[in-house]
Amino acid sequence: MPKQKMLVFCLLSSAIAFVGLSEPSFACGPSTKCQLDDRHYYVRMPAGHDGKTKIGAIVYAHGYSGTAKQVMRNKWFRQLGNRLRVAFIAPKSSGGDWSLPHSPSRMRGAAAVDELAYFDKVLADVTTRFAIYPKRIMMTGFLAGGMMVWNLVCHRSEKFAGFAPIAGTFWRPVPNRCTTPPASVIHLHGDRDQVVPLKGRPIGPTHQGNVFRAIKMYSANGGFGRPKNVQRGDLRC
Repeated sequence: MPKQKMLVFCLLSSAIAFVGLSEPSFACGPSTKCQLDDRHYYVRMPAGHDGKTKIGAIVYAHGYSGTAKQVMRNKWFRQLGNRLRVAFIAPKSSGGDWSLPHSPSRMRGAAAVDELAYFDKVLADVTTRFAIYPKRIMMTGFLAGGMMVWNLVCHRSEKFAGFAPIAGTFWRPVPNRCTTPPASVIHLHGDRDQVVPLKGRPIGPTHQGNVFRAIKMYSANGGFGRPKNVQRGDLRC
């Protein structure tokens, strides 16, 4: 893929250097909801964790019409958490999709839900219930979940060690600026993606954002320089 088609905020070691957790005898976990008022999330600690040693975590935002429960059932995610020795956290949107600015549901008149406040609660709750190190939590998500990630990049950057949105960005228009300090971001996207093309496509009353514009905005927001080739182990950025 040409350089201009790659997101160039190359997070050292691809945000995988954030360590993990396993399932002690808490009231919630990978098969039982961690309840937060009318919302919830799930969490899985890595196998064999002692329940005391603080470790890092990966938070994964599901795609459109997905659920946190489905994420927890994914054996590849379970294996990833065990291999990296990190906790795996699955939040759940308020409805079938994340309530984001200019999203289809909002544009059709649905009441706005403060997803940012929900993530604040998830992070505060999970680091209280479990031995998770708050400064070693990374955020990722796919498609609509990637859109949620970009909104957290822009407005909650200080809450996470790094971000890795996959095939999703803002709904159009892309914001002109972000409200929190610049963060380490890796954006992953196929250049032939037809579900969320790099330049976006119309969805009902709205339009997906342009990934290149999002990158340009965030590059200016963070004062990032020109791309550089970086290698850490087998990872090349």
